[in-house]
Amino acid sequence: MRLILTTAVASLAIMTAACNNTADDTAEANMADDMAMNDMNMANGMAMAPMAAADFAAAVAATDMYEIASGKLAQTMATMAECKTFGAMLVTDHNKSTADLKAAAGAASPAVMVQAAMPADMQAKVDALKAAKGAAFDKLFIEQQKEVHQKALATLQSYSAGGDVPSLKAFAAKGAPMVQGHLDKLNAMKM
Repeated sequence: MRLILTTAVASLAIMTAACNNTADDTAEANMADDMAMNDMNMANGMAMAPMAAADFAAAVAATDMYEIASGKLAQTMATMAECKTFGAMLVTDHNKSTADLKAAAGAASPAVMVQAAMPADMQAKVDALKAAKGAAFDKLFIEQQKEVHQKALATLQSYSAGGDVPSLKAFAAKGAPMVQGHLDKLNAMKM
């Protein structure tokens, strides 16, 4: 019944927008369309499906591989002492994260495979860092770290809230504070 009512309201909003097509009306019609689509998806059981365990493990493994590789580069190529120290911390923390991920994935039933090769998008980031020199390295390193850590934090928080594999949910809940700590350190860095 709610689906029919929502669809009717959305249709009415679209027809009204077509007759009186101002920017505000169009925005309202678009919002009504979005709400109707969300309600239809909910009714069909397609409400924002949580990330699959294999996709979650792949995303975390990719991030860990990137963080370890970029951390090693920072230790040798960075000009800022903060970047060098941060790089060393990344190597330590993300090696531990990788070990914890493998344990959590192995504890799943059935076990979840953890990828062993860095994906092309992460490798491209590492390659860009290798090409940067001096202060340009430091700037790019910090920018990349913020971007990757923000995405990693969102992934961990999302899976810890809605994941379907208990061992991976526990891993995600434990890993989120580490990533948040890294973000806090990054945000405190001055270029």
